[in-house]
Amino acid sequence: MGEDTIRLGAEQERRRQVLELVLTDALSSSRAAEVLGISARQVKRLKAAYRRDGAAALMHGNTGRTPWHAVPAAVRTRVVELARGKYAGFNHQHLTEQLAEVEGLVLDRSTVRRLLLEAGLVSPRPRRAPKHRSRRERMPQAGLLLQADGSRHRWLGPERPYLTLIGAIDDATGEVPWALFREQEDGQGYLLVLREVVRTRGIPVALYVDCHGIFKKSTREPLTIDEELVGGRLPTQVGRALAELGIRPIFALSPQAKGRVERLWGTLQDRLVAELRLAGATTLEAANRFLAEFLPTFNARFGVPPAQPGSAYRRPPDDFEPDRVFCFKYERLVQPDNTIHFAGRQLQLQASPERASWTRARVEVHERLDGSLAVVYRGVFIVTTPAPPDAPTLRARATTRPGAARPHVPAESHAPAPSPDTSPPPPPRSRTPGPHHPWRRSTRVTKSQHTSE
Repeated sequence: MGEDTIRLGAEQERRRQVLELVLTDALSSSRAAEVLGISARQVKRLKAAYRRDGAAALMHGNTGRTPWHAVPAAVRTRVVELARGKYAGFNHQHLTEQLAEVEGLVLDRSTVRRLLLEAGLVSPRPRRAPKHRSRRERMPQAGLLLQADGSRHRWLGPERPYLTLIGAIDDATGEVPWALFREQEDGQGYLLVLREVVRTRGIPVALYVDCHGIFKKSTREPLTIDEELVGGRLPTQVGRALAELGIRPIFALSPQAKGRVERLWGTLQDRLVAELRLAGATTLEAANRFLAEFLPTFNARFGVPPAQPGSAYRRPPDDFEPDRVFCFKYERLVQPDNTIHFAGRQLQLQASPERASWTRARVEVHERLDGSLAVVYRGVFIVTTPAPPDAPTLRARATTRPGAARPHVPAESHAPAPSPDTSPPPPPRSRTPGPHHPWRRSTRVTKSQHTSE
């Protein structure tokens, strides 16, 4: 198979890009290992294979095959059942010993730990080995690593409400490719920042973030029904977008690990707050308009030249559609009348030449960042229109809208029409029992009463 016929995925394309930098001595093997998340020894192996075989060396020969040492499904199920039932509360090491000694299931601790974490069962006594921390050098080229975070602060002054500044900083240059103000730290804000970075700079290789639930789900939370069906954790909306873009997320376990973006917030909380006050920005919209003008000046003042020239940002493919990636995707089941319900809205799915009815089909609803909705079935957009209101909705409108018709009075009734009551409503009746209420009477029998009886 020739190199021109090989179609690399996002992971292989990222490895090819980094290996090209290693072959041209623009990136060391140790720094490449940090970016790719593998060991330096493996980088050297990939470098030699890539130099010899080209892109074919990046395709794993066992792709699609079941490993010979894979744990059988029956054993997986048995381990999870025992951990939830008989051995509930056992830590991973203790459970591994009991499985081998009592149940005859000889597995190493790392395998048991992985099986339990996939099932959402964490050890009651997690252990973390101490780590030596030291100052990390910058990445040598722009686009190899972005650090992203959000900072909640009174950006518009002490008398104004809190806002959250969501942004990213390039690890190599210290420049802020984009940032924006939001009312709170949310996934839509990160998608907006990421979309602008891809539009203006390109797709970065890796993104350094914290363990916020926006990026990854906590292993301490129980699995949802959908996650139990697929047998593992489903990605978050931002995590799914990163995977589709081929961006590797790196999760920091402490604020010190992403110190560059943390120091950025300290600088901005000192300078940007004063600049916003001078500009007279008092609203969220005004602050974002000023921020777009402020960032170029800030980057020119605090940016540093990278160690290696060029850019590691990847250009999106020619058929790249941002709205397909930078959105929120949800699965829905089409109703018998070819409608779907989403966030209080009903959409009518129109017939297509390929399919006349979409009943019982599982479609994907894309909630775009501008609030519009799109329905996709196996990669193809379905034409939709607002669905006509159903009978319960019409009845609710008829009884709640102003000027609704009053109940009909029969013609033979000669009772006068009731006049509107404008007097204030009576005060609510007290529900506190009185002093002689049976609830307040004692049920104890005194000695004298017992003697008289």
